[in-house]
Amino acid sequence: MNSATDTASTTPPLPVPAAQPARSRRHRAGHAIAAARPILLAVLAVGALAWCAHTAWGLYHYETTDDAYVVGHLHQISSQIDGQVQEVLVHDNQIVRAGDVLLRLDPLEFQIALQKAEAGVAEAHAQATQAEAAVHQTDAALAEAHARVTQGEAQLAQAEAQLTLAKLTLARNDQLFAHGGAVTQADVDTARSGSLAAQANRDAAQAAIAAAHAAVGSAEANQAASRAQAAAAGANVGVAEAARSDAARLLAQATVVAPAAGRIGNKHIEPGNRVLAGQALLALVEPDTWIIANFKETQLAHMNPGQQVELKIDALPGTDIHGTLESLSPASGAQFALLPPDNSTGNFNKVVQRVPVKILLDDASRAAVGDRLRVGLSVEVGVRVR
Repeated sequence: MNSATDTASTTPPLPVPAAQPARSRRHRAGHAIAAARPILLAVLAVGALAWCAHTAWGLYHYETTDDAYVVGHLHQISSQIDGQVQEVLVHDNQIVRAGDVLLRLDPLEFQIALQKAEAGVAEAHAQATQAEAAVHQTDAALAEAHARVTQGEAQLAQAEAQLTLAKLTLARNDQLFAHGGAVTQADVDTARSGSLAAQANRDAAQAAIAAAHAAVGSAEANQAASRAQAAAAGANVGVAEAARSDAARLLAQATVVAPAAGRIGNKHIEPGNRVLAGQALLALVEPDTWIIANFKETQLAHMNPGQQVELKIDALPGTDIHGTLESLSPASGAQFALLPPDNSTGNFNKVVQRVPVKILLDDASRAAVGDRLRVGLSVEVGVRVR
């Protein structure tokens, strides 16, 4: 046993594989990396130079900004009258056409008001008809008074003719009787009586003419009064018809319609809600959109309408979008603010101003984005100025 143990303990260990091949591979890899390092550095240098050249080319040919947004026609729909919502016919994000009914208010109050206004119009027309009849009546009375004047003048002329004849007869009988003519005292007395009677008839005719003229004056006054009443009645008709039109307008405004085609948003109205005139109920966004980019005033030197624009919209990555610079704002954005800056106070710090620029998408880009363009989206803009 001891000899076997001694033999096992004196047995030499197994041979270990040589590490020379692994060291050779590492050596060769190190030589390869060392040999490739100049090439890699050259490639990186060329890439850096290309990037710098591309950036410099872009900076020279383009003016860029990321202070740009999609804008469009956004209508805040509100009611022009107070009332209770009876029916809401649209839902969020729904597409509507111009003239589509959006909601209805309870029309009962306005229907009653319209009925009252129509009754007022009927009453005013009746009063106007009555006033016109009174005008015709006074016109007839005035014509009758003028006829009486004409008749009185004829009677006066006849009375004066009879008076002249009676005076001539009396003078002739007086002369014949004084010279012992063929007339008697009775004839003279008869002629004198006829002359007095003709005088009385003439005076009566004059009095009748005076009365006829007075009647004409009275008829003219009545005619003027009736015409004034007719004019007032006509004015009342106009007032009543205006009240009816206003009542009809209010009734029509109980139905709220879309002012343009677009998509509904920001709806916060439900049936049964009580709304006030001017209260915003929902929004309507038209599909026609454009870009407003705010460029620094130092970037405007070479900008002109008609220049080509490249656009990147954050919500549409990878989409190639192009447009045209349509116009530049007549003032900086600060001048359109609620409180424009006042630099005349003495506390002045020069701040680079930004000027809004309007950009329109070309037809191909608009067809490419379709209806995915939303008002308020962020845009990166590059205007080619050279």
